[in-house]
Amino acid sequence: MNTWAVPGYSDSLELGSGASGRVVLAVHEETGVPVAVKYLSESLHTRPDFVHDFRAEARLLGGLRSPHVTELYEYVESTDGAAIVMELVDGVPLRALLRDQGPIGPEAALVVLKGSLLGLADAHRVGVVHRDYKPENVLVTPDGSSKLVDFGIAVDAGTSAGVAGTPSYMAPEQWTGSPASPSADVYAATATFFECLTGHKPYAGDNLAELALRHVDAPVPAEEAPEAVRELVRRGLAKDPGERQAEAEAFVRELEETASTAYGPDWEQRGRGRLAAMVALLPLLLPSARSEPRTTTDTARTDLGPGPGRGGARSWLPGRPGTLVSTAAVLLGVLLTYGVQHAPGSASQKAAQALATTRARPGAESTSPTASPSPSSSASPSASDDLSPSPGPSPSGTAGPAATATAAPATTATAPGGTATTSTASPAAPTVKDVAVSSFRQTGPTTATVTIDVTTDGTGPVSVTVSWFSGNLPGQLGAPDGASQTFSRSGTTQHTISVNHTFRNSGCYWAVQATTTPPATGGGASQQLLTRRCEIG
Repeated sequence: MNTWAVPGYSDSLELGSGASGRVVLAVHEETGVPVAVKYLSESLHTRPDFVHDFRAEARLLGGLRSPHVTELYEYVESTDGAAIVMELVDGVPLRALLRDQGPIGPEAALVVLKGSLLGLADAHRVGVVHRDYKPENVLVTPDGSSKLVDFGIAVDAGTSAGVAGTPSYMAPEQWTGSPASPSADVYAATATFFECLTGHKPYAGDNLAELALRHVDAPVPAEEAPEAVRELVRRGLAKDPGERQAEAEAFVRELEETASTAYGPDWEQRGRGRLAAMVALLPLLLPSARSEPRTTTDTARTDLGPGPGRGGARSWLPGRPGTLVSTAAVLLGVLLTYGVQHAPGSASQKAAQALATTRARPGAESTSPTASPSPSSSASPSASDDLSPSPGPSPSGTAGPAATATAAPATTATAPGGTATTSTASPAAPTVKDVAVSSFRQTGPTTATVTIDVTTDGTGPVSVTVSWFSGNLPGQLGAPDGASQTFSRSGTTQHTISVNHTFRNSGCYWAVQATTTPPATGGGASQQLLTRRCEIG
């Protein structure tokens, strides 16, 4: 068993394990922030190809910023091991919900599909193809939202990286090793959507050859889905990639239009409510329910360097000693693993590589891992029931009795859901130093999503109120649109809250405003956007 631990973190609970490693819930000692740590197995960390793929996953995640994807905090490598430190997501794997509940209904299926598709869309926007979208890699949180995890076999779009993925969700072109494309992710997402609707996968087979033939040749079983969403299923599972949506963002637009037409403007609210109720029936699968009592904490979201659209939120970093240890460890690991010979300039080049992998930066170059197993940072309560052409299984990290093989609530090393919420004391209310709207964007004809960052000087309780407005004048909030939403957070000095909203009014401008209690020293924050349906001359 690998006993090496990342310096500066205290492991408290193993969330999942597999042939390629394990995922543990840990705490950053300096700040008390809970995190998920994905360790490469002891048997693999001396093999350059596996270390290369593991390091590539960290670089890829470091360049991907999305409220719908598990976030990278840092990558640490030494002669004793390698680890990816990630956001802990407090969620239940979609696989667990399907196993416990069976078909979840069209509105809930559309909601969970939309949330994880938004994560895929953010990945596709920066040229990344996930290649392993499946129920194990989608985490559903207690509020009914969802997050995509496990980018262990993700690659740059257009990369020829061989056959990889989970057979029951692989597009026809994936079986032949065609270059990776976003449309293959669309296929896998649709296969998952079909399973949410019907309770079973679109195709079955007794072996890989039979399963491959059915994905390539068998008719799309759209008739088994509710009539209102059959066209979504038919297009998403099309055999020809050119007949599918080109990327996840296009799929989201079609999904919203279909859902609004078939189920009315409140479909998303009802779907989220049903998902939240389903998660409430499985409380022991939440990482927060399995963690040891500490202090009340919020979901940890960390910036490891300056990035676009992050407002005035202050970045949180491990202490200086930990950073120095990590940097030195990575450099030493690179030198020993690859046997680099001393040559003019080689030391400085390797030092730059070490820093690049230790501190994640938006926009960092992402390399293309091959189809090798890598533990992910989401916890999954059950082992994957799919045969996989990938080189081996990987640990899963969501609170479940068994581990899956990908990085989401159930994944190759599922992304452990992690908002540890057991309080032993009630700290005094802190001073709110900053409130920032780090992103505000339209996601559909009547929907938008926003991310709010709050920075305080203490870990006491703070309330964040998000209000929505619409109007036709730039620079003005406009009229209130729907009820405000208030969120309570505590346990850390930085909080990130992602909120979705369906607009009811028809103004060309939408606006969002965030205020806190206690009030922020600089007041609240607001942002306005011009909707895609209006053109201002």
